[in-house]
Parts: sequence; C-alpha cells; structure tokens
Amino acid sequence: MEYVCDAPKNRTWFRLVSEGEAIAESMAMNHAVEKHYRRERERTSDSYQPKTTVYIEQDIGKEAYIQRTMPLFLTLRDEDGLALVTAMLPPNGKPDGACIVVGRGNADPYPDHGDAIEALGRHYGMTLDRHRCFPYRR
Repeated sequence: MEYVCDAPKNRTWFRLVSEGEAIAESMAMNHAVEKHYRRERERTSDSYQPKTTVYIEQDIGKEAYIQRTMPLFLTLRDEDGLALVTAMLPPNGKPDGACIVVGRGNADPYPDHGDAIEALGRHYGMTLDRHRCFPYRR
C-alpha cells in the first residue's frame, strides 16, 4: 500500500497497488473490490502499447503505465490498521470521472466516515458526495 493522505480522527487513506492487497481488502471488508481491481488492471494492461518491438524490452514501462492509467483503489484505515472504507476513483484522481465509495459489506460509509471521505476528495480536488459515489442507495 502507498500512503495517500491523513483524515480526521487518526484515520489514513492508502492506495492499493497490488492484487494481493485488493484480495485482503475484499476479505477484510466483505465485498468484491478484488474483482473490480483485477478487471481494471487487466483492461489497463491490455491497452498498453510497447515503445519497442524488441520482445525482451516490451514490458519496460508497463507497470508505470498501469499505475498511472488505471482507476485508483483506496482504503481508509484507522490507527490500528483496521479497514473502514474502500474507494475507487478515476485515474490520477481526475475530478471528471466516476467514483465508488463503500463500507464493510457494501454498506453506506458516509454516516461514520463522511469527514474522512471529504478529506480524500479535497486531496484530489474533487467532490465525493454520497449521491454520486455510493452506488447502493436504499
């Protein structure tokens, strides 16, 4: 995981950067972020255009391309490392793309963690409002 930013009440946002981290997040949060992470990573990987035709050199730069091009998968953790919220934001946190923010078991994280979600939005210069980012409104 990579540190992203701090949030109020001793919570911290981190970026998930590997499939293993996405699997662990799915298990901790009882949702399917790993499926979405895997699908987006594969889609991004398939869109990579090598800079050379030399077979052995074709993957040079591919991982950097994937990290910069695929959506951001993020986790909010408390001071003990407990997963609280999972978010998927547009690549590089661009404010014009879709977002998804969910809690444990796809529950609404906004009542308990709205201030932390707002801090993440400020970090990326975007508004992560509940009506746009929480897909399971009941």
